[in-house]
Amino acid sequence: MPRARLRDLGITTGALPPGPLNAITDVAGVRVGMATVIRDAPRVVRTGVTAIWPRADIFTDYVFAGAHSFNGNGEMTGLCWIAEQGLIGAPIGITNTYQVGLVRDAICALAVRDGASQDFHLPVVAETYDGWLNDVQSFPLTQADAFAAFDDAQAGVVPPEGNVGGGTGMICHQFKGGTGTASRVVTEAGASYTVGALVQANYGARDLLRVDGVPVGREIDRHVVPLPREDPADAGSIIVVLATDAPLLPIQCQRLARRATTGLAWVGGVGANSSGDIFLAFSTGNHVLQRDKMSEVRMLAPDAMTSLFRAAAEATEEAILNALTMAETMTGREGRLVHALPLDRLQEGMRKHAR
Repeated sequence: MPRARLRDLGITTGALPPGPLNAITDVAGVRVGMATVIRDAPRVVRTGVTAIWPRADIFTDYVFAGAHSFNGNGEMTGLCWIAEQGLIGAPIGITNTYQVGLVRDAICALAVRDGASQDFHLPVVAETYDGWLNDVQSFPLTQADAFAAFDDAQAGVVPPEGNVGGGTGMICHQFKGGTGTASRVVTEAGASYTVGALVQANYGARDLLRVDGVPVGREIDRHVVPLPREDPADAGSIIVVLATDAPLLPIQCQRLARRATTGLAWVGGVGANSSGDIFLAFSTGNHVLQRDKMSEVRMLAPDAMTSLFRAAAEATEEAILNALTMAETMTGREGRLVHALPLDRLQEGMRKHAR
């Protein structure tokens, strides 16, 4: 059965409507690019880079942002400055654990190459560990790979999902995981706002996997689909990037980022000790120009935030599930095999539970 997004399988989660693309690129101006590196010689490589541009002129037109660490066994650079200033002024990267520095430096080099006017850069780059499938110790990525991801980023399209970009070598709920995206639309005070999520899913135990509350992981257990490894079952991490066009201040972005925890929990993430579950949210609803001495900003009223919180949770949940349904079975280093979530079994299980 060919790989497909969750809704293309006839399965929906949540109650809010998705955007036209059901992707983070439903937020106007957001662009996503991927560099995927797969080769078998001289070392087995299964890795890549995911690039997210909050807007095209991010080096001069900043966005407000906030972050949340659900469990901190992971890395996302630049968070000290976000906590201090509440702004992002560069594109965002996601990759493997050992090459965060390379991608971070590549963003600085990209800014220099393109003549960005900032005096210095503290980019945001996050990671999850792909070393079970990928020979991470060979440090296979290059600056050219990172440049390719950022230069090839596109707006207004569904970004590639599954075994692509930074998610290439990732494992989720002991099935093949990777990159996924989704979005939700809400209406507040007569205005329509979009919340989009992009995840790099590399966490979780099989028995905890839920789809719309159905215990799919227990039904598709090790007797149906072999586990890639027995121990540790909860190893790994997840990165969630949330984008919205709602006008939010940094503290509101931080609150929005926390709600990715709810979407993760709905699928079956518990924030295991060995997991790096780090979430970032940014808002394109205001413009903070680099050279201006005064910025006029708007903010959504606190009482109007609840619908955005729900949108963030629902988009995170479906983005994780899209990563699972789009990812394909992969063989990595030392012949290690990770099976994809079988879509026919998933549909069968959902029908059994009247979903």
